[in-house]
Amino acid sequence: MAKRRRNKHIELEHLEVIDAGAKGKAVAKAPDGRVVFIDNAVPGDVVNVQTYKKRKGFYHARVTDIIEYSDKRTTPVCEHFGTCGGCKWQNMEYESQLYYKQKEVLNNLIRIGKVKLPENTYPILGSKQRYFYRNKMEFSFSNNKWLTKEQIDSGEEIANRNALGFHIPGMWDKILDLNKCYLQEDPSNAIRDFVKDKAQELAMPFFDVRQKKGLLRSLMIRTSSTGELMVLIQFHYVDKKNEALLEAILKEFPSITSLLYVINDKANDTIYDLDIHCYHGNDFIMEEMEGLQFKVNAKSFYQTNSAQAYELYKVVRDFAELKGNEVVYDLYTGTGTIAQFVAKNAKKVVGVEAVPDAITAAKENAKRNKIENTTFLVGDMRKVFDDNFASTYGNPDLIITDPPREGMHPDVVKQLINIGAPRIVYVSCNSATQARDLESLKEHYKLTKVQPVDMFPQTHHVENVVLLEKIS
Repeated sequence: MAKRRRNKHIELEHLEVIDAGAKGKAVAKAPDGRVVFIDNAVPGDVVNVQTYKKRKGFYHARVTDIIEYSDKRTTPVCEHFGTCGGCKWQNMEYESQLYYKQKEVLNNLIRIGKVKLPENTYPILGSKQRYFYRNKMEFSFSNNKWLTKEQIDSGEEIANRNALGFHIPGMWDKILDLNKCYLQEDPSNAIRDFVKDKAQELAMPFFDVRQKKGLLRSLMIRTSSTGELMVLIQFHYVDKKNEALLEAILKEFPSITSLLYVINDKANDTIYDLDIHCYHGNDFIMEEMEGLQFKVNAKSFYQTNSAQAYELYKVVRDFAELKGNEVVYDLYTGTGTIAQFVAKNAKKVVGVEAVPDAITAAKENAKRNKIENTTFLVGDMRKVFDDNFASTYGNPDLIITDPPREGMHPDVVKQLINIGAPRIVYVSCNSATQARDLESLKEHYKLTKVQPVDMFPQTHHVENVVLLEKIS
């Protein structure tokens, strides 16, 4: 049943939620046949909703009432659930999360990739840690914190609008002031709370993103499997209070092994083109995996779930089935973690990455780990991975590719076909773009193994690893 309101939004009643869709939305069908993508519902719920966006073939809607609760539901542990956009599936029990992640991967491979699923399609690898699994968190300061509807309706004047937390989804200038986050282990929450309180005690102005004013911009906390701890404060300008805050942090948390700061007077918060200043300790922390050590600095990319990254890399190594005499290409190598993880089983590994700092780190890590059979190159993949690549570095027996969310550029896919390596292991954080690339490769390569891996419990995100074998 549908009721139309004056603002053209529609109330839809007694909708049965039948699936979980892209971006963590629940899925139902409207009486007019359109698909309804619903926030904060769970498959199996029966709900009343109000639409807030209408397109030719679908609606976006919010739940107004839950008529029947799904047996897949569970109680969210976080008080910020439903406001913070970080853990959209916290209201769904974990086994169901895994089911819908696996379903999304396989549906994308079939629907977008137009490939036949192989017999070796394995159940998704779940994460042992379902909370407190992230090793990196970034929080934003704001002098204009997001207010609840109740706070706004009360008419009460709120003098202190300072916040330190996450951006409200779809609101670039509003920050949710966090009390407790369940994504990163202690002392993450304690550090964030202390920094906020101490900054206010020192009367340090929180950033105003609209007016580009204020001293404090962001806080980054990185932990490692070796027990090391990095904290980075991003200041808008140089001020004598900066050192007072840093000194207070160090005194309160002597376990910090890397205390850093950056001065950023740009319009955005990215730090990759800025100088990092080390206030205390090292300018890096160390990660460890099977005896391999990886130096992680403030700008480094490293998988944000360390324990599950190990499981992911083991899948890559198992799919690779290296015997020790193979030439391996590792495309989009990042800081070379996968390249070094498989290097002991290969004759030679050649890694390619567009970010210069990442390649510098890859070379340093290989030297530290006494790995001598890796070569790391920096450059645009489309330009570096050209017709001369194989003649320079040898014909590959295996290519590992781990591109960003947008997948591989069509020119890179064409070059994969031209080189014609016997096998390709494709790692992806976006099974839709992975499936698109597989569709382009399917005339030349057969899909022989599929293994989804859950890196991010309580969210809809999922990694997927596939093995492709060249068709004779």
